[in-house]
Amino acid sequence: MATISGNGKGNRGMSGTTSSGHGGGTTADPFDEGGTSLLRQPKAVWATAGASVVAFMGIGLVDPILPSIARGLHASNSQVSLLFTSYFLITAVAMLLTGFVSSRIGGRRTLLLGLAFVVVFAGLSGTSGSVGELVGFRAGWGLGNALFVSTALAVIVGAAAGGSAAAILLYESALGLGMACGPLLGAALGNASWRYPFFGTATLMAIGFLCITAFLKEQPKPARRTSLLDPVRALGHGGLASAAVSAFFYNYTFFTVLAFTPFVLNMTPYRSGAVFFAWGVLLAVFSVIVAPRMQARFGSLRVLGGSLVLLAVDVLVLGYGNHTAAVVCTILSGAFIGVNNTVYTELALGVSDAPRPVASAGYNFVRWFAAAAAPFLAPKIEEWTDIHIPFVVAAVTAVLGAVVVAVRRKALAHEAAEHQPQHATEDGVTVFAN
Repeated sequence: MATISGNGKGNRGMSGTTSSGHGGGTTADPFDEGGTSLLRQPKAVWATAGASVVAFMGIGLVDPILPSIARGLHASNSQVSLLFTSYFLITAVAMLLTGFVSSRIGGRRTLLLGLAFVVVFAGLSGTSGSVGELVGFRAGWGLGNALFVSTALAVIVGAAAGGSAAAILLYESALGLGMACGPLLGAALGNASWRYPFFGTATLMAIGFLCITAFLKEQPKPARRTSLLDPVRALGHGGLASAAVSAFFYNYTFFTVLAFTPFVLNMTPYRSGAVFFAWGVLLAVFSVIVAPRMQARFGSLRVLGGSLVLLAVDVLVLGYGNHTAAVVCTILSGAFIGVNNTVYTELALGVSDAPRPVASAGYNFVRWFAAAAAPFLAPKIEEWTDIHIPFVVAAVTAVLGAVVVAVRRKALAHEAAEHQPQHATEDGVTVFAN
């Protein structure tokens, strides 16, 4: 996720350093006792962050129970994979809608609307009598999740104490915790029935709805309303378009690991949940702690290119190694994914002169289509060929992402600092969801 400095400066791409917002090349420490502690936040921030954890849990929730769902609903692997495809396809399209909605009704109401959708459709998912019903309910869930997570970062930044650096770190921590705990919840509840994780998510999101209703006040609306086509127009910027295309290829690899690997591992819900919990822990640690330090030392684009290549090697070993190697490589991929998420977010938020909500909406509109495609295509490729080839394709797409970074280096290394005053005045609600 993003690591945006206290004074709003972005990364310097290939230059070898990442600005920290303090002029000396060091990263602000939100835990520094001399400043406002990351842990000393208003109740509104904790309510939003807590609901964000549950929202991100919903992404990996179904991982450990995919085989159980397939057996329970008498569905094939490719049919069950549509749970991810419908979810992320709707999420991609909703990226054009969230800014339009939130710039008109405000951040708080957008959060509550998204939560309400998740509560309803997560609950309905647990009542599904066929895989078609479940896929449809997951699509509605995806719309709600898009509305919620696309607005949560802006709300946390607006309400948090300690500046944007501490707020974004808190948001990234919520993402990592949610991605790590989702498989655990899915395994714990899914061991009894594949339906229970959906009911559990609906219950937790209902609690989040009540907390946000009680503790979060309405955020100021942006000075300018966002139109449905603004994110598409923003993609006319070469740097933003390059980041989106590279992220598209990367997300295909990411979601091949997330959505297809459970079938390859073929483990019990508990064991699969433990594997993806360890995966999520690495994702969180490398996103929040390791990536910013690597960027400061080597430069953002070098880190991104190297991480993409290493991810390609990792998924190849995952596909061709024995079962132990597959488990180890699945967990290890969380480290590379965490690094990539951080750098891609900075590129999307800082590389163009468009307001961050608009730029990030256009960026996410492109990249989430890959997240929708991978869960559907990977099982199909297996059916057409064999179980190894989906990982070969995933390795190729990771390398293609690195190639785009290398070829479009100048466009991606554009110094975004000159756009920060404009961002500061125009940003009202971010549309980023990772």
